[in-house]
Amino acid sequence: MTRPVRIAIVDDDALVRSGLRMMLHGTLGIEVVGEAADGAEVPGLLDAHPLDVVLMDLRMPRVDGITATARVRARTDPPAVVVLTTFDTEDEVLGALRAGAVGYLLKDMPPARIAAAVLAAAAGEPVLSPDVARRLMASAASVGEARARARASLDLLTGRERDVALAVGRGASNAEVGRELYLSVPTVKAHVSSVLDKLGLENRTQLAVLVRDAGGV
Repeated sequence: MTRPVRIAIVDDDALVRSGLRMMLHGTLGIEVVGEAADGAEVPGLLDAHPLDVVLMDLRMPRVDGITATARVRARTDPPAVVVLTTFDTEDEVLGALRAGAVGYLLKDMPPARIAAAVLAAAAGEPVLSPDVARRLMASAASVGEARARARASLDLLTGRERDVALAVGRGASNAEVGRELYLSVPTVKAHVSSVLDKLGLENRTQLAVLVRDAGGV
């Protein structure tokens, strides 16, 4: 960009907003043009200022950052949203990214890194703090391993047992499984007992979790 990158800071802590403004305004071609103390104020902020990037906190009293991010991204020609928070739980990270955030940063990052991330986001590049990137990679690896183990378990079953297991995993009752697979209820019960015994499971709930981990295949 030939002009400064226009940003807004959304955070319920006035000291944080003030510190970020002092740190970022005029730095590396960044112009802070607006602030908000809650996600509920973001629509008005966007109406008042043309923005390139919104720095968004997550936990705010009325409208949280994930909800506010989704609302920002639903607008016509929206600015990029970069979450800047102290929280990095898996649910919050994934929730923010699914809502449309282009980046997720932690507030303990060096100022120069935050400024560089703002510029990258304005250019359409995704930005993640190193800790968040490592958490996402570990989560993806964990999910992949769990799915592989679950699918290997289902491979131990016969074709009919597998059909019954998948139906149970979808929450079907014995009668519903019977109607779906043209089996009597006693036969369904026998198959369920055999599946639980083969897989070393205690109950239908554990079987449903296993099917979910396998991806519902």
